[in-house]
Amino acid sequence: MNLIISGTNRKHSNSLKVAKFYQKEFRNRGEEFEILSLEDLPADIINTDLYGKRSPEFAEIQQMVSEAKKFVFIIPEYNGSYPGVLKVFVDACAFPASFFHKKAALVGLSTGKYGNIRGVDHFTGVCNYVRLHVLPLKIHIPLIQNEINQEGDFTDPLTLKFITEQIEEIVRY
Repeated sequence: MNLIISGTNRKHSNSLKVAKFYQKEFRNRGEEFEILSLEDLPADIINTDLYGKRSPEFAEIQQMVSEAKKFVFIIPEYNGSYPGVLKVFVDACAFPASFFHKKAALVGLSTGKYGNIRGVDHFTGVCNYVRLHVLPLKIHIPLIQNEINQEGDFTDPLTLKFITEQIEEIVRY
């Protein structure tokens, strides 16, 4: 199994739209990737699932993470970095079983003009620490509100070219 992580718990987020686009593109290539939206984390994860404790709700998520071989992290920009809930998620996951020597691709997005370059760089450091191998081709999507249409498809040919290239590399990775 492989996972696409929608890296925010914000309802109706652009991150989830991008995750669904990636999932559709993987399916078109015969690859199965499930979506794990951080909206689905237990509301009290900070009290119930950090430091080795496991709630029944998070145990199911942990199983998905442990079984995954590849990850795609969709990372929105929050205050010049990545969302705190994404860090809480990584901290709650079992170490090293969750990410050790598995593979990941990173996709940054923002409503501003830089596509979360800094946040993806910060999250790359976390990935390196947990020994998650990061695909060198990282995608940064600025002005996401102008990039994806109501149907959930990307409209800019150049953005689509880079996303397609990344997806092809993930399949081969």
